[in-house]
Amino acid sequence: MIEVKDLDFAYQKEEVLKNINLEVKKGESLAVIGPSGCGKTTLLYLLAGLEQADRGTIKINSQLLTGIRDRSGVILQDYGLFPWKTVYNNLALGLKIRGAVGREIKAKVNSALKRLKISELKDKYPAELSGGQKQRVAVGRALVLAPDLLLMDEPFSALDALTREEMQNLILEIHARESFTYVLVTHDIAEAAFLGHKIAVIKEGKIAAVLENPHFGEKDLREKEEFFELQKKLRNLMSLKAEGVDKDEKAEI
Repeated sequence: MIEVKDLDFAYQKEEVLKNINLEVKKGESLAVIGPSGCGKTTLLYLLAGLEQADRGTIKINSQLLTGIRDRSGVILQDYGLFPWKTVYNNLALGLKIRGAVGREIKAKVNSALKRLKISELKDKYPAELSGGQKQRVAVGRALVLAPDLLLMDEPFSALDALTREEMQNLILEIHARESFTYVLVTHDIAEAAFLGHKIAVIKEGKIAAVLENPHFGEKDLREKEEFFELQKKLRNLMSLKAEGVDKDEKAEI
């Protein structure tokens, strides 16, 4: 699904990402974790086609990425909702831009509202919603376009702990049903351990390690010892110095 090879990116001559190599199979998820300023959000923007690499390639479904893809959905930290549009019209906008007609729009938007359990909010405006409700709308706006790749940048960071877990569960539930690929950028170790098939640790613009998570999607994962062991490994990797991380290291819990 995603192949990243020898990727470099600099912003105003300052290196942000260096020699990034990654593979994510169709239907898998990748959590990208690292300290602030390490380049993880930039990597997401490159995968979305919002930025262009200085060196290297990105292929999605074996096609070279040269710009924004129609089938990539993006969810940003600030939700990105239009405050002057209702929940219904926020979800409908992308379909209208792509030329969908009234009956098709109505069916797809109502289906997404029902799946996300926010049908009763369809006539409300973003200012009338809680943080968790806004996040559901942002997820719905991405999913209504039936993406095969979902890219998320710190989507739950502004939510309280319980609402955050609820949204994480929702993403897993939808992923299990619809089998899209997703990439999640987060600074939260527990979130990365819960939502990643693979977890890439980025430090100083380089990949320090890629960990495989064989327990991804297991029921009651948060209560299992393996979940805490994985968090411990991630915490140790993030605390190590970034020297000698040019080469990916792979591990399994």
